[in-house]
Amino acid sequence: MRHGKKDNHLGRTKAHREAMLSNMASSLLIHKRITTTVAKAKELRKFVEPLITRAKTDTMHSRRMAFSYLQNKDSIKALFGEVATRTSERPGGYTRIIKLGDVRLGDAAEMCMMELVDFNDLYKKDGTKKAKTRRSRKGKKSEGAPEAASAEAESKAEQPSKEEKKPEAKKKK
Repeated sequence: MRHGKKDNHLGRTKAHREAMLSNMASSLLIHKRITTTVAKAKELRKFVEPLITRAKTDTMHSRRMAFSYLQNKDSIKALFGEVATRTSERPGGYTRIIKLGDVRLGDAAEMCMMELVDFNDLYKKDGTKKAKTRRSRKGKKSEGAPEAASAEAESKAEQPSKEEKKPEAKKKK
């Protein structure tokens, strides 16, 4: 039985699997997008996301730990350079797996495209609002407040004020 064994071995020995994931992570960090199988992408996500989290703190220790996994100076520069600066505000979920409709010809493996989330301009939202991590009702009330204020201003403009009504009442007497 395989209770508690969460890793997909991908039909490889431990050394081969670690080398493959290291090479794929280096390619992902340098090119920002790679095409691979779904099974490999899911394992690569477990491998690369802790590295990106570690890169948020640019210390010598975190650089050495990342280098022990990647073994590539160019990917370390890319990780601690532009990848860390773009993902500094994101609390997690740095990668996106987009399944492609086609399968690989040799073995009919399901293919996907794996990319870093903050580097795809097509999926970025137009608004520059900071993403909230907690939901609250306060945001909904404040959004409706300007509309209510403008509606009150319009209704006041249509009705004469109390000062204007008083002189008219005196003239009629």
